[in-house]
Amino acid sequence: MANNDTISVDDFNQALEVGRPPNIVRLFPNSRALIVSGKYIDRAMLAKGKSIAMAANGRSHLVIRGALQAAQRANACLIIEIARSEGGANAYCAVNYWNIARQVDAVCNELGITVPVAIHADHYGIKSTSDVDGAKVEIPTLFEAGMTSIAVDASHLPDEQNLLSNLALNPCIPDWAGLETEVGEIKGKQGLSTSQEALFLIKGLNAHDIFPDWIALNNGTTHGIEASGQGIQVDLTTTIHDDLTPYKVSGAQHGTSGNNSDRLREIADKTRTTKANVATALQMISWGLEVNDYGNAILDPDGQFIKVKGEGATEEMWADMVAHAGDQGLSGGNFKKLNLPFENKLMGQPRSVRERMAKRVEDFVYTMLVNIFNAEDTADIALQQILETGSYDPGPKAGRIEDPGEWSEAGIAEKAALIDSNKGPEGDFDD
Repeated sequence: MANNDTISVDDFNQALEVGRPPNIVRLFPNSRALIVSGKYIDRAMLAKGKSIAMAANGRSHLVIRGALQAAQRANACLIIEIARSEGGANAYCAVNYWNIARQVDAVCNELGITVPVAIHADHYGIKSTSDVDGAKVEIPTLFEAGMTSIAVDASHLPDEQNLLSNLALNPCIPDWAGLETEVGEIKGKQGLSTSQEALFLIKGLNAHDIFPDWIALNNGTTHGIEASGQGIQVDLTTTIHDDLTPYKVSGAQHGTSGNNSDRLREIADKTRTTKANVATALQMISWGLEVNDYGNAILDPDGQFIKVKGEGATEEMWADMVAHAGDQGLSGGNFKKLNLPFENKLMGQPRSVRERMAKRVEDFVYTMLVNIFNAEDTADIALQQILETGSYDPGPKAGRIEDPGEWSEAGIAEKAALIDSNKGPEGDFDD
């Protein structure tokens, strides 16, 4: 059971009875894994205050395993997620949109994980308006496979099309599910988000009775490995979050790589962020690479990764991975593309090696949850909220403020034309 003695077995059983969404009940009718809507994770962080839930990108089974063990140890809510680039139809990971919930459920039951966990379809990317029709078919299949939260990411598009894509896809998303939206593709210091862009998106959704739980911004970070750069702009983030106050939307922090622990603590302390994605760090840590205190890989003088002997994968396996990367022309952040061809090979290592890979992830995630994100004991808060609500759906945080008549398609076009927007350079900025 959870670490807090105030949560009884009866309370946990009741939360299992009422707190699991219909898709989870249908998929796992006999499960004792408390897989919940992403809404509850956000609400628990808000209730504790200055607290952020880790959204751990489960690029491999052993990363999922380690992150869940850490959350149990910290008695913290957790989000396990996979992005479309990582786990969609053209995935570079063996973990994908359609099997991630099964893996989380299995590990929770095997290890007796009792903390509330959300399964998040991260960065469901809409790169062009032609992607919308296909998304209308595919998104329902993600929830059929066990997702309890989704990020609709049309930030690659002009502001008008971003909003219209979100509106078009919302009927495909269950009302009870956690919802994230995004403005400003994550590109580091280029194409930074503005309050004007964020307000346009959130107001337009509000007018149509859509109330996102999170908004992601380009606030100065990048995905993958970041050796330099300004990192998270805390003041910019605070300003935008404050301007969005009437709409009660929380922040989702992407691109934690390259930001030291003090910067991440500042985000927790000064902004309305309740979700932070951690991806590349967990991958590198599981493999046994040398990283700094916030998970960014350390390179040798030749720009190569440093394998810590006796940690993570075996030295022989790592040599095979490096050789394969060389054959495929992969370097730096593109080592992520080793996940798919090596998942089964990594799972075929001795049990002691697999366990040390997961344990390395566990120790790192635990430290972040407790010492940086202030998420310790949020599991009890979420469980109590489930019991008080008596439902798998806590409902929206906000109500409609905007006049729908002002946000017709024509009205949206008029308002979008007034936005001074700099989307930054074109390029591949996926996870």
